[in-house]
Amino acid sequence: MILALDTSAAVAVSLLDGDDVRASRTEHAPRGHAELLSGLIRDCMEEAGCARGDIGSIVVGTGPAPFTGLRVGLVTARTLGFAWGVPVHGTCSLDAIGAALADQVELTVVSDARRKELYWATYREGERVAGPDVAHPADVPVVGALAGPGAGLYPEALPGGTVVDVDPAWLARVVARRLAAGETDLPTEPLYLRRPDVHGIPGA
Repeated sequence: MILALDTSAAVAVSLLDGDDVRASRTEHAPRGHAELLSGLIRDCMEEAGCARGDIGSIVVGTGPAPFTGLRVGLVTARTLGFAWGVPVHGTCSLDAIGAALADQVELTVVSDARRKELYWATYREGERVAGPDVAHPADVPVVGALAGPGAGLYPEALPGGTVVDVDPAWLARVVARRLAAGETDLPTEPLYLRRPDVHGIPGA
């Protein structure tokens, strides 16, 4: 089974058996990532009747996102992977939305970068073709439809967007497809894209 999690925007967890989602949880709590994540993982595993020995791999979204929330997900994934002796694979969090909306020939996915900016990436039939990067709303190079956690934040600059959360199940499907294609380097390094909001933190 695959444990997939993302803390780039909401705190979200999915547990998959192959391609099938056995349990999932999502909570919107901008400052509650650390408190919520372990509980959501436990709830998903209990709902699915899954023991830690049943987990064969872990998938985690690598952002882009602000420093603190993203770090919680990445550290949790790495810690569980080490403790359980299973591989941990990472991919850009926006890839989940690109894959989920692959029926859109062209798609721009945006999420909140704070500081009156947005993270963005563009997709063609589910595959990322540009980004991720960060820009002011008026400077986001929108191609095709607009969707993502940040799609409704700046309607004057970016009208007509559809607000969509990152679904970790789709992160797991993206990773599975890349592994099947022979990719072996799916790092869990965070995509901050700029200096963290809080300076002076070791490793920031």
